[in-house]
Amino acid sequence: MFDRYEAGEQAVLVHIEFSDESSKEDLDELQMLVSSAGVNAVDVITGSRQAPHPKYFVGSGKAEEIANAVRANEADVVIFNHPLSPSQERNLEALCKCRVLDRTGLILDIFAQRARTHEGKLQVELAQLKHISTRLIRGWTHLERQKGGIGLRGPGETQLETDRRLLRVRIKSILRRLEKVQKQREQGRRARKRAEMPTVSLVGYTNAGKSTLFNTITDAGVYAADQLFATLDPTLRKIQVQDVGPTILADTVGFIRHLPHDLVAAFKATLQETQEADLLLHVVDHADEQYMDNIDQVNAVLAEIGADEIPQLMVCNKIDRLEGVEPKIDRDDEGTPTRVWISAQQGQGIDLLFNALTDCLSKSIVEYTLRIPPKEGKLRGELFRLNCIASESYTEDGDWLVEVRMPVADWHRLEKRSDTDLSSLVVTH
Repeated sequence: MFDRYEAGEQAVLVHIEFSDESSKEDLDELQMLVSSAGVNAVDVITGSRQAPHPKYFVGSGKAEEIANAVRANEADVVIFNHPLSPSQERNLEALCKCRVLDRTGLILDIFAQRARTHEGKLQVELAQLKHISTRLIRGWTHLERQKGGIGLRGPGETQLETDRRLLRVRIKSILRRLEKVQKQREQGRRARKRAEMPTVSLVGYTNAGKSTLFNTITDAGVYAADQLFATLDPTLRKIQVQDVGPTILADTVGFIRHLPHDLVAAFKATLQETQEADLLLHVVDHADEQYMDNIDQVNAVLAEIGADEIPQLMVCNKIDRLEGVEPKIDRDDEGTPTRVWISAQQGQGIDLLFNALTDCLSKSIVEYTLRIPPKEGKLRGELFRLNCIASESYTEDGDWLVEVRMPVADWHRLEKRSDTDLSSLVVTH
């Protein structure tokens, strides 16, 4: 469908340093991404700029340097560690005579390789189509203009318009299917809420060791590898937590700095497991020198998807690569666990992690009696939707006396959404 150069195995990498902190990327991470995609980096072009050039992203001299490197190394693809506009991508392809990929395109390519389930493949295709839709100008260049004359008049739309229409139809079809998947997940979540089964979701930077920890705890046999984005499809397993009972553990897709918005949107169904969790296990690769920056990036994505209010327990992983660090639990002044130091691969500290889960989850349920006046019927309806009402009675004044029992994360979300000050309605704790 597209007039594109075939992507090959040999790649020239381009990394530009900007003075603006928000535009900075990590060259080591680009090399890991390229390695994860199964591409061989034959040359790395670096440089620095105050701001991207509108035509080539880099200056014209640097663009020529990239083109020369492509010819010298007989490279098949140029990969930028930055987002490129469609016009920049086209201009660079014309100059280098090979395929040009930006950071988003590379991540999408890795996702396409990793997706295993039907849902995962749909989500990746949706993200790819949204990305491609802005780059359609290269498609079918020989048919871009309507031809005139007898026998040559077209159906009234250019090939470009036809492509856009077909893309829109396909995107709508995928969204409908994903909506169905979302409803099925929602039913599962409601059933778990009815059974008062708490959900713990693993989150963290890509390659932090989430799937290895998931396999260690559950014996699930989920694919785990020392590469970026080894996991795309959410996997749920039931575990037993002392004093809490059956608990759902969810393994989710890893985050990365400047995660493309199309991906966040496409993986809405997957990320909902994170949004609806009672507790987040934030897995951190403590052997990575940039672990503090990675923590900030994960928290930024959690804020973007509306999961920043959910209680977190930090899991400091890969302590087997650190000298003199033993498995332990760090607690705050109230004795609540804040960090657990473990090695998922070696199985060190897993018992301590379960102890911390017991402490966190047993505290993560709130029980209140609320006095709700008739004008707050909407709030009562919301409580029924959350399936958290233990009993209900009426006062002489016609108010509802409602006993609620729900995860503290749901209570905080309700406080955030509600127009009413919920604490003013609480009668007893």
